[in-house]
Amino acid sequence: MQATVYLKPKRDKSLRARHPWLFSGGIARVDGSPALGETVAVLSSKGDFLGYGAWSPESQIRVRMWTHRKETIDKAFFRQRLQAAIQARDALGITKNNTAYRIIAAESDHFPGVVLDRYGDYLVAQFLSTGAEFWKTELVELFAEMLPCKGIYDRSDVEVRKKEGLPLATGVLHGEHPPEKLEIIEAGRKYWVDVINGHKTGFYLDQRDNRSLLKQYCQDKTVLNCFSYTGGFSIAALQGGAKQVINIDASQSALDLSAEAVRLNGLDANKVEHINGDVFQLLRRYRDEGKRFDIIVLDPPKFAENRKQIKKAARGYKDINLLAFKLLKPNGLLFTFSCSGLMEASLFQKIVADAALDANCRDAKIIKKMDQASDHPTALPFPEAYYLKGLLCQI
Repeated sequence: MQATVYLKPKRDKSLRARHPWLFSGGIARVDGSPALGETVAVLSSKGDFLGYGAWSPESQIRVRMWTHRKETIDKAFFRQRLQAAIQARDALGITKNNTAYRIIAAESDHFPGVVLDRYGDYLVAQFLSTGAEFWKTELVELFAEMLPCKGIYDRSDVEVRKKEGLPLATGVLHGEHPPEKLEIIEAGRKYWVDVINGHKTGFYLDQRDNRSLLKQYCQDKTVLNCFSYTGGFSIAALQGGAKQVINIDASQSALDLSAEAVRLNGLDANKVEHINGDVFQLLRRYRDEGKRFDIIVLDPPKFAENRKQIKKAARGYKDINLLAFKLLKPNGLLFTFSCSGLMEASLFQKIVADAALDANCRDAKIIKKMDQASDHPTALPFPEAYYLKGLLCQI
């Protein structure tokens, strides 16, 4: 018999608005003993049906909703969801000029806890919730059936799984083991991707459109690419005609892939310098040396993993943006980003504004606001999916 979750009075508003999360504090009682990830029915305090979701007894998000309608949660259900996600990418034209893109963006594609990316002939998946883990076998079968590939690799080595009571997991789920590096094409740019050891699923697919934007401004410019990883922005800058690019990253293996990508695209390696080091320290050194750049890219890792870290994250963003403003030439451009979902866009803009003021860049202005690529959508009832905030500023 299916377990049923009953809500406390007046705790059903978000679910009626189609939000996919039910927190533990909103639950009055549970009838039955659902297993980890098992499907449960969710009812209001008055007994109104609100949908079906996956049970997660160790997480504060106690239920992640699969649906708010009366429908059977089975393999056929997920087949329809996957088909819709594939068609959405096709309709946006994402699959035409790119061999790497996101196919499933978790809650925004009505797959709570599931991420699926394509990298050429291989798929890379993440199963980050109990519900995703519960249906993992069926989902992998659907991926293999509906998305022809040489292999499917698991990158469920994300700390959030521990909050769900799940161990970290990696490995081949279907077909062949991916090679140490995969070549992908993004809007005419070629990159090497390490899907086994790289960040996230191997590459920052969400910055695709912002890399194309940078390319437009780089003719005969000097570009400083901070937290450069495998050179995503650098290749775009060089293709845009940059006369010098400096990459800074703490990972030598990422810098090595960046250098290989320069050769892969037939670009002039003499125009690129790769520096393995601490961005904060190097920005201070450049400031003290009086160096100046036409364009600076700040794309740091997530500074805030939880709300307790917001203040510390704000200080970090203020620090690097202040230094960057001081290093820009007149009419210079700053591409600055925050990928911390908990960092609100208004707060990030205020931090950058304060940094400009303290750097005596009183005439700094926002030329454009940037966000994640269209294959990383934000479902309207789920604003939490909007995480990547970017500002293109000019002094």
